[in-house]
Amino acid sequence: MSAGLPGPVMVASGCGGTGRELEPYAGPDGLVGLDLVTRSITLDPRAGGPGPRIAEVPGGLVNAVGLPNPGLEHFLATELPWLVRAGARVLVSIAGSTMGEYADLARRLSRAPGVAGLEVNVGAPDEAGAGLFEVREPYHSASVIAAVRREFPSDRPVLAKLRPDVSRIVEGARSCHEAGATAVVIGNAVPAAFPDGRAGGLSGPAVAPVALRCVVEVHRALPDVPTVGCGGVHDVRSANAYLDAGASAVQVGTALLHDPTTVARLRAALDPSRSHPSQEDA
Repeated sequence: MSAGLPGPVMVASGCGGTGRELEPYAGPDGLVGLDLVTRSITLDPRAGGPGPRIAEVPGGLVNAVGLPNPGLEHFLATELPWLVRAGARVLVSIAGSTMGEYADLARRLSRAPGVAGLEVNVGAPDEAGAGLFEVREPYHSASVIAAVRREFPSDRPVLAKLRPDVSRIVEGARSCHEAGATAVVIGNAVPAAFPDGRAGGLSGPAVAPVALRCVVEVHRALPDVPTVGCGGVHDVRSANAYLDAGASAVQVGTALLHDPTTVARLRAALDPSRSHPSQEDA
């Protein structure tokens, strides 16, 4: 594992709730030692998008949740202290509508006890609908990462969460890494639509081949850039596919909505001392 990086199994942003919802299913030790990425936190509270926000489709879920969260002040006062007391290794996902907001979030979180690192959401599938800073170009993403890195301690990881864009993923990963990202998370939900035509993002097993190809491409072109595979991870076999492709760790997201014990099972099966777990552990 690369220095400063969590792993090999992490809870993907937005899929572990506040942590309280996941704790009963996290195994005998609860959240102790669990690498948990929080839901994306913004400076001000967000109610999220209108319902229905999630629709099950063949191979996964389409969602348009709109990043609901209580805002930074409430997160710092309630959710973060609880996660720290529970023993989780907390990586806070942050999202902003301007680079200044990203920088402000990073600065204030750098002083908060128990923040092990940040994951910078620069790859949401519907930026305009979510009201996030426009990051369609790699240099925009790099500018956000640079602003965050200037405000956050250099000895703690900053992860850039990118959309699995098969045409520009290497360019995006290179730009973010050069701007100071410790690692890149590949990937976020893929732009999709609900059956009624509303825009959303597709996640789950259906996106795994796309995200896996992106991990392969980045590792081949940028072998020194750590990657975290995310998309369709639900058992050791699917996790091992990313690790064998060169990922340093994996994140579990949509699978938790079907089986909240998934992370506990994978943590038990994937020995951190081995980079390539046995298929027999699946």
